[in-house]
Amino acid sequence: MDSTSAPLSIPRYSIRGIDLWGFRNMDQFGDYLLSEEGVKVGTLVAINAEKVLTAERDAQLRALIKEADYKYADGISIVKSIRRKYPEAQVERVAGADLWEAVMERAGRLGTPVFLIGGREDVLAKTADKLRTRWNVNIVGSQNGFFTPADRDALFARVKSSGAKVVTVAMGSPRQEILMRDCRIVYPDALYMGVGGTYDVFIGAVKRAPKAWQKLGLEWLYRLLKQPSRLPRQLRLLKYLFYFITRRL
Repeated sequence: MDSTSAPLSIPRYSIRGIDLWGFRNMDQFGDYLLSEEGVKVGTLVAINAEKVLTAERDAQLRALIKEADYKYADGISIVKSIRRKYPEAQVERVAGADLWEAVMERAGRLGTPVFLIGGREDVLAKTADKLRTRWNVNIVGSQNGFFTPADRDALFARVKSSGAKVVTVAMGSPRQEILMRDCRIVYPDALYMGVGGTYDVFIGAVKRAPKAWQKLGLEWLYRLLKQPSRLPRQLRLLKYLFYFITRRL
């Protein structure tokens, strides 16, 4: 565990070779990222068991995760793994969707400029409208997720010229991680956050598990019951369960 490189003595924990930040809870994480003192720069990547397993067989994703500045425990399995490997750890699950909303609320309160990338055009427009209405978020630019590789350079230039300090990318892994990495080369002066399907959840197009299920760590089961087609994905997680039981973390 390394607690020397981050202000506020935030500890680090290693799970299957991935170094994660050990924020106690979402409020501490959000306050660290955005405050009246400014906005941190770098890339946030949510880590769950499925992403750990994918990274083990996907060299590109593994490299993208390694390069990211802030890896955090998005899945309850990762939280339990940290607590099992480091009994002294005081860490809670930080769901990516919740963290994104916390960041957006702070951005609105502080007047932080935000650029949104990803999703369908209608979803993106509704997301921007709701952010402005709910928290008065300063949206300085947006781009849906349906653009060609030839459009990337122009998008990066738009992000840079917008002066955004927070850039959120809803394109799924590893596309969003690739985009954030490449955009940072052009414009490193922002906080980049990969958010997957969060925009759809935020506007109500996709229903999230009830709070009671979330608190019990059963959000995965709720999604499985709603989408039985996810069963093969869930079965692949038995490998991670084996890691956990045998303490190969």
